[in-house]
Amino acid sequence: MRLDIISIFPEYFAPLDVSLIGKARERGTLDVRVHQLRDWAYDVHRTVDDTPYGGGPGMVMKPEVWGEAIDAVIGASAVPGGARGGGHVQGSDEDEGRDGGEARATPQASAPGSVLPQPVAPGADAPGTVEPGTVEPGTVEPAGVEPGTGASATVASGTPVLPRMIVPTPSGRPFSQELAQELAQEPWLLFACGRYEGIDSRVMEDYSGRLRVDEVSIGDYVLAGGEVAVLVMVEAIGRLLPGVLGNAQSVVDDSFAPGSMENLVEGPVYTKPPVWRGHEVPAVLLSGHHGNVARWRRDEAIRRTVRNRPELAAALDPAKLDKHDRKLLDELSFRVRRKDVAN
Repeated sequence: MRLDIISIFPEYFAPLDVSLIGKARERGTLDVRVHQLRDWAYDVHRTVDDTPYGGGPGMVMKPEVWGEAIDAVIGASAVPGGARGGGHVQGSDEDEGRDGGEARATPQASAPGSVLPQPVAPGADAPGTVEPGTVEPGTVEPAGVEPGTGASATVASGTPVLPRMIVPTPSGRPFSQELAQELAQEPWLLFACGRYEGIDSRVMEDYSGRLRVDEVSIGDYVLAGGEVAVLVMVEAIGRLLPGVLGNAQSVVDDSFAPGSMENLVEGPVYTKPPVWRGHEVPAVLLSGHHGNVARWRRDEAIRRTVRNRPELAAALDPAKLDKHDRKLLDELSFRVRRKDVAN
């Protein structure tokens, strides 16, 4: 899978070099490329924001800068009439991290082990130029293929694969395990990290005509920018890719996983020693009886869900509840809405 991330803070994504995601990058399972949005802002301050129409506090990220950045990342195949230039508008001094310099770095795909764009030497090619032996914009390197080999993923018609674009925003659809599994099936994802009051809405409107665009929220709260949300989504998606987890069964038993764990959170877990500070591991887990262990784990998942996430418990599918489940819910004085109960 290829992941492109556009942000004004590429350094935010250093954690993608470590743990399971870092190992997946080293193996070629994940091809992560982080791009500095300011590389497509051409004024002296490399401005990416401006005041909002209609007034109000804060700043809004400029559409022309985002348009050039996305066009360069996805390639000319998705740009009607070729690449479009943006206006050079003097911006505000509110922009975070503005360096005030005119020098710009060429947007590049990050090599495994590095998520930061590399500087360009004087006289180097302009942004968007494709060097011989590199991958053409708008194409995707299959997992396990070395960059520059010329092997590119295409659909059956021969047209280049285009990314699915994800825009983190508090006003988006909720991010869930189900959505993570859906996104894990995509060959290419493009994340657009907004800041301030967000990205000019015309950007999402424009690209929705050529790409599948999802505005996604990771929770009912507001962050300073989309970078943290993208880290959350990349880890949730990346761990679902084949070979990333050491034990594939771990995904099946996850909280919220489709199947027996749908709308349930995982129950408590234990390891050695069997007694710690007077607290004993439940005897059933030491019994060796797999059926009883499975029943206990499901019961504990139901109990914890009712206690901590009653709205999830209310959404349990009655068709997937056995007699034991129903008896336990009665004992917990929890009722599925009558209209939802199967006959």
